[in-house]
Amino acid sequence: MNKVCLIGRLTAKPELRYTNSNLPYTRFSLAVNRNFSNAQGQRETDFISIMVWRKQAENICNYLDKGSLVSVEGRIQTGSYDAQDGSKRYTTDVVADNVQFLESKGQSQARSNNTSANSFEFSDAPVNDVNIENDPFADFGDSVSIDDDFLD
Repeated sequence: MNKVCLIGRLTAKPELRYTNSNLPYTRFSLAVNRNFSNAQGQRETDFISIMVWRKQAENICNYLDKGSLVSVEGRIQTGSYDAQDGSKRYTTDVVADNVQFLESKGQSQARSNNTSANSFEFSDAPVNDVNIENDPFADFGDSVSIDDDFLD
């Protein structure tokens, strides 16, 4: 079975291209964070080549931009070609069967306005900076009791 599922961000604005028989396609690179941290405590990112065909390629080029969050389902395809210097080059791409947009255009624009264009930083660090001195619920008053039957 050859099945791939990825979630990541586009590293550049995709460009629509056409084959000699006028079939639309696009290629883009997807930045996907690894599920673990390296020895320095940072997450590493893989940059995976994605290929999309037909109407889906047109939609991607019309609606997505650098940094857009997407999920990709597809299959791995390998190939090779002879470079100009005569050496053999090997390729590995994910050919997408389905690309889902995971954020609205407004969310994407807001994110790009608030972060640098080349930022793909994520943190696994736990949030342990709770300061009891500045507890926003300190003056709330009486305690709240929730009956166990309420949770069922």
